[in-house]
Amino acid sequence: MPRFFFTVSFLGQCLRSPLFLVILLIALTAAPLQAKDPTLKVGIIQRFGDEDRDQLTISGTGNDLLKFNLADDQGKTLILEGKQATIAIRRQALPQTRLAEHLVLSDHATFETAEDNAKQWQAKGIEVEVTQPDRWQVWAKRSTYSSPVVRRWLLDSLRSQGFSFPYLSSAMVKATPQAVLVMNGQRHGIKTLAIAASKNKIQVTEGTRKAMTYGGTLTLQPNAYGNYTLVNQVPLELYLRGVVPHEIGPNAPVNSAKAQTIIARTYALRNLRRFAADNYQLCATTHCQVYYGLSGTNPQADKAIASTAGLVLTYNNELVDALYSSTAGGVTAKFSDVWNGEERPYLKAIIDSPQQVWDLAENSLDQEAAFRKFIGLKDGFNETGRQVFRWRYEATLKDLTRDLKNYLEKRKHPLANFTTIQSMKVTRRSPSGRVLTLAIDTDKGVIELAKNEARSALGPPRSTLFYLDPVYDNQKKLQGFTFVGGGLGHGVGMSQYGSYKLAQLGWSAEKILGFYYPGTKIQPLNDRIVFWRK
Repeated sequence: MPRFFFTVSFLGQCLRSPLFLVILLIALTAAPLQAKDPTLKVGIIQRFGDEDRDQLTISGTGNDLLKFNLADDQGKTLILEGKQATIAIRRQALPQTRLAEHLVLSDHATFETAEDNAKQWQAKGIEVEVTQPDRWQVWAKRSTYSSPVVRRWLLDSLRSQGFSFPYLSSAMVKATPQAVLVMNGQRHGIKTLAIAASKNKIQVTEGTRKAMTYGGTLTLQPNAYGNYTLVNQVPLELYLRGVVPHEIGPNAPVNSAKAQTIIARTYALRNLRRFAADNYQLCATTHCQVYYGLSGTNPQADKAIASTAGLVLTYNNELVDALYSSTAGGVTAKFSDVWNGEERPYLKAIIDSPQQVWDLAENSLDQEAAFRKFIGLKDGFNETGRQVFRWRYEATLKDLTRDLKNYLEKRKHPLANFTTIQSMKVTRRSPSGRVLTLAIDTDKGVIELAKNEARSALGPPRSTLFYLDPVYDNQKKLQGFTFVGGGLGHGVGMSQYGSYKLAQLGWSAEKILGFYYPGTKIQPLNDRIVFWRK
C-alpha cells in the first residue's frame, strides 16, 4: 500500500511538470507503435483510366472465387463473387462543365528533392502536398486552397515576392473517366471497389500485358489526377518476395541477397509517405522499388527474406534512407550530390573497392583532370567488368535539342522555345565526381541543369558521373557531344553489383551494409525505431 501510494503521488508530480510532459510528448510522437509485419499499400497500376481503352482483367487462381465488394455510382453496396471480372473505362459526361485546377509550386525529377522543396514552402506558411502526375511536383494543398479565388490570391502573392515558377494548372472538364465492373454480363459503375481471394492470390492482366499475380487484397480508388490507382494491400514480408529477386537478380550471391533484403525492407518502411496525396504509400516502379507481386519469386530470395525476417538498417535508432543503385561507377555519392536536402551522415562518397584504388582525400574528383583520369580506370573495382561500369555515348545536336525541349516544355521553362544548342559544359562537380551544374548555352540564353536534372533532361547519360567532349565535322562545326562516364542510376548508397563482388569475397550481409552505409546498425524492427523525422 505505501509503495503504490508513493508511485501514484510521484506520477502526479511528474504530470504537473512541464518538462516531463514535453518528454512524454516526444516519446509518443517520435516513434509510433509499429507491427512487425505491417500491411503496405502499394500502387501497382497508377494511372488507370488515363486512356479510354484502359482495361483490367481480374482473375482467381485455380478454382478460387474472388469476392468483389463494390459501392456503385448509384450509392448501392454490392458483394459479388466469381472467378473473373473485367474493369473497363467509360467516358461519363458531367451535368455541367467543371473547373479542374491546382496550383503547382515546383517541379522535380525525384521525390527526395520535391520533399525538400515542400519543407521550404511550409516554412513560409504555405500548406503543400507532394504529388506525381508525371514528374514529382509540389502543389498548394488542394483542401486548404480549395477555391479559385484563394488559389489566385496565393499565386499573385508569390509572384509579388519574386517567385516566377508557380503556375495554375487549369482545365474545363466536360466528362470524366468512370470505372465499370463487368461481370456475368452485367455492368456496374464503380465508386469504390475492394477485391479479395479466399486463397490470397489474385491475377491482374493490364490490357494485353502478361498476367501478374498478387498476394493480399486489391482496391481500386480515385487519385489526385482524375483517374484511378489499383492498390495492393500486402504484408511487408510478402511484399519483399516481389521486390528482392527483381532488384538484386535471381542469381545474386547469398549474402548480397540478404543485404538487399534488409535494405529493401528498410526502404519500404522509411518511404511510406511518398504517395500520401493519393492515399497509398509506395509504387511498384523504379520511382520506389520494382515490385512484381508473386510473379517471378525464387527460392534464393525467399531464403534471404526468411533468414533476415524483421531486420532493418538504422542510424541512431532511426531507419536509414536506404538508397541504392545498380552500378555506382566505382565511387558512391553523398545524398547532396544528387538531391537537395539535409545530408545523411551514413551516405558518403566511398571508392567502391576493398582495395586502395583511388584516394579521394588526396585526389578529389571535383577537379576535371582528376575526374577524367578516374573514369579512365577500369580495374580493381567491385563493378569491374559490368556492362555499365564504364560507358560512352555520342549524341547529335538534333537529338540533344529534342530531349532538352521536351524536358523544358514539361517544366514550363521560359527558354523552352530555343532553337540551337551552342555549347555545353560541366561547370561544377562534387568530390565524388557527380555533375552538380551543367550549363547549356542556347540561342535564347543559358540553361543551367542541377544535379539529377542533368540526367533527366538528356538521353545519353546513364548517371551524373560523366564528362563531355564536343564532336565537330571537318569544317570545325559543332555536330554533337560525346558523353563519357560510369555507373547506372544515382550512385547513392549500396551498389547492387558491387555487393555481388563483396559477397563473392566472403563478406557477410552485415559487413557489406557497413561498407556502403558506415556507422549504421542492423536491428530487429521494434516500436522504438523511428521510421523518419518530419
